[in-house]
Amino acid sequence: MGCSGCSTGRGCSTASTGLPGGCKNNGSCGSGGCNKLNVFNWLANMELPSGQPEFDIVEIRFKNSRKEFFRNVNNLQLFVGDVVAVEASPGHDIGIISISGELVRLQMKKHKADPTSQEIKKVYRKAKQTDIEKWQEAQGLEQATMYRARTFAVKLGLQMKISDVEYQGDRTKAIFYYTAEDRVDFRELIKVLAEEFKVRIEMRQIGARQEASRLGAIGSCGRELCCSTWLTDFRSVSTSAARYQQLSLNPLKLAGQCGKLKCCLNYELDSYMDALKDIPEVNNVKLETEKGRAFHQKTDIFRRRMFFSYTHEPDNFIQLTVDRVKEVMEMNKEGNKPADLLVHVEKKHVEKTPDYENVVGQDSLTRFDKSKKPKFKNNNKKRNPAGPNSNAAQPEGQQKARPNNENKPANTNRPNRRPNDKPNPNTNRQPNEKQANPNANTDRPVNDKPNPNPNRPATDKPNNNNRPRPNRPNNRPKPRPNNNNPNTNNPPPPPAPPAS
Repeated sequence: MGCSGCSTGRGCSTASTGLPGGCKNNGSCGSGGCNKLNVFNWLANMELPSGQPEFDIVEIRFKNSRKEFFRNVNNLQLFVGDVVAVEASPGHDIGIISISGELVRLQMKKHKADPTSQEIKKVYRKAKQTDIEKWQEAQGLEQATMYRARTFAVKLGLQMKISDVEYQGDRTKAIFYYTAEDRVDFRELIKVLAEEFKVRIEMRQIGARQEASRLGAIGSCGRELCCSTWLTDFRSVSTSAARYQQLSLNPLKLAGQCGKLKCCLNYELDSYMDALKDIPEVNNVKLETEKGRAFHQKTDIFRRRMFFSYTHEPDNFIQLTVDRVKEVMEMNKEGNKPADLLVHVEKKHVEKTPDYENVVGQDSLTRFDKSKKPKFKNNNKKRNPAGPNSNAAQPEGQQKARPNNENKPANTNRPNRRPNDKPNPNTNRQPNEKQANPNANTDRPVNDKPNPNPNRPATDKPNNNNRPRPNRPNNRPKPRPNNNNPNTNNPPPPPAPPAS
């Protein structure tokens, strides 16, 4: 669960420059990388008063969440992320500085550590390249050693679980972390491990919460476990914390990755306890009314609402305020019974005053908008095949009234003829004066426009208006051009011979 550049979780740094590594921060990370239990040094930019020396104790982080305080006896210039060699028993160990400066004084006060104690170990030097190489070789042996130690524990029949192994920086000592429910006699196991790995063996028993903190995991909330990221003190969690918060006592939902109750059950417990101080205890108390006896169903703590139901109507939930419940309980102590749980309030009829704000529509934002017309007209309407003047296509009641010819006197002088015998329009027609004498109008010249070019002789163009029209024979029908068929080229009719 450490930074992406180091799979062991110890963190990464550059020994030569002293800059923290991990997420390519180039030394700008204030917490020393992206490792476990990082602390932001909010006192780093504050200068000390003149004449006051810098605090000579630093906090150093080892594998996973193990941190210890060491004294800088050589007055080395140390920064967050530096790899240093520190005192160990026996030999020396390699660790990374997590906090330096005045913030270490506050951390020691929080952990109740004495800065003047002589038991605080020393910082030897900044780690050399040979120290770092030997330290990295020891880290590569930890996982294989853990699997081998589990095999030996199973063969010896020990009821224990070895969860982690940590080698010392000089590779002379190994710490085995294990969990067990009962006391375990591991003296024979220590002999076997010492002969197998040729190092000094130390066994440390940890709890289930510490095991989850060292290993790390993802919780049911979707985030990393609190114990492996920022939580350092493990307080006891009881089932009463779930009862106060009205949670279902389901072990599968209340248990964490370690198999114990979740530490987050204590986060909001104080808020619930403060809210429950003003809410009466009614779990075993029943409210007496004239309508019947009512018992408690549930409580909305932060909204201060309590729900009751009558014994003869258990499915009907009645919502009451905390003050109303207290009132009914006081009445029951005095021997009185209210008519009902609810408080009957007379509703007053309030006349609605007229609203004069919108008399002219000043708050309407769309009063000047034009109605949108359809962009395309419907051209698929059925047309009247009989013509626009036909009454067949018009609806009933809108047809034009036709004149009644029944009372009209018949024309007795009209000759009888067949429908196809059309009368000749030129029969008994007197000739027009213009047709009889085309040149009768002699007052207007044929071409009265002046010649704009005097050098050019004027052309005598015939006047089409005064051109005589030929008389057609009476029995010859007038040809009609076929305009419906554009492909048909109908030649114009030949001109009729002029009248003699």
